[in-house]
Amino acid sequence: MSSEERFVDKFMKVTGQVSHVLGQADRSDADAPVVHKHDDFEQASEEDLSHFESETGSNGEHYAVRKDDPHH
Repeated sequence: MSSEERFVDKFMKVTGQVSHVLGQADRSDADAPVVHKHDDFEQASEEDLSHFESETGSNGEHYAVRKDDPHH
C-alpha cells in the first residue's frame, strides 16, 4: 500500500468519524435558485457587503476591497 493510499484511507476514516458527530453533509440541489428571505439577517448582510467592491488582480484572482480604503 502506497503512502497516498494510506493517506486516503486515513482521511476517509476521519471524515466518517466527523459525520457521526456533525451528521451527514447537506446534499441540497446545487442547481436550485437561491431563495432570498429579505429578513433582518439578509438586510444586515447586504449592508455589510455594500462597503466592499470586487476587484480582479493581474493573475485573474478575485478579492474584495473596502470602498473607503485610503490605500486603494
